[in-house]
Amino acid sequence: VQLQASGGGLVQSGGSLRLSCAASGRRFSSNGMGWFRQAPGKEREFVAAINWSGGSTYYADSVKGRFTISRDNAKNTMYLQMNSLKPEDTAVYYCAAANGGSYYSMLYAYNYWGQGTLVTVSS
Repeated sequence: VQLQASGGGLVQSGGSLRLSCAASGRRFSSNGMGWFRQAPGKEREFVAAINWSGGSTYYADSVKGRFTISRDNAKNTMYLQMNSLKPEDTAVYYCAAANGGSYYSMLYAYNYWGQGTLVTVSS
């Protein structure tokens, strides 16, 4: 089972990026999924989560209104559209899949993790 995060890169403040998380080895169409991030010297923090169908989403206050999480169960892939990026969004972004079907902000709810993709926002 593998989650492969991609789409990170260097972008200027105010710019946009779209992250993807492709799953292989099993289907996650019944599982909640989420994005987390970890900046240098800081703990991993919740960014956004989505339930199994994509009908319910949840965001950290710091990204609400700027980021949009979505999923395509037919492609076994989750996305994170990031707009109006700020230097404080700089971090390694990780995708994760939970055992349950709802959306979760807690790290311990997630059993499968991708390897991370680096997002750097310059001022």
